[in-house]
Amino acid sequence: MFSEFKAFIARGNVLDLAVGVIIGAAFGKIVTSLTEDVIMPVIGWLTGGVDFSNRFIQLSAIPADFKGDPAKYADLKAAGVAMVGLGSFITAIINFLILAFVIFLIVRQANKVMSKPEAAPAGPSQIDLLTEIRDALKK
Repeated sequence: MFSEFKAFIARGNVLDLAVGVIIGAAFGKIVTSLTEDVIMPVIGWLTGGVDFSNRFIQLSAIPADFKGDPAKYADLKAAGVAMVGLGSFITAIINFLILAFVIFLIVRQANKVMSKPEAAPAGPSQIDLLTEIRDALKK
């Protein structure tokens, strides 16, 4: 069983997949930072200072021993208040769209690189040539 596992790991596809997962995770962190630290603040600025990280719909009551800011999503979430995090959801959608677009560009470029060039028009086959030679010799 160990030798089968070793053969499985040694395959190029498995190693390529592992590298892809690691690079994808790192790229995901970059995109998350881009969204949260660059795009969302600009969108907030364009919409008149709206802070999307604190956009939520509160679904349950605030506990009596709550000591945070009732207008802060992170404080309410830490206290266990049930909420719909609209700002977090919008941020996740933007992250997804950026990642999906970049993956689309990568796959598109890979398809261009890996596409097989059009085959040159093939001439007569060997059998056709031999048949022509035979017929010429018969004449």
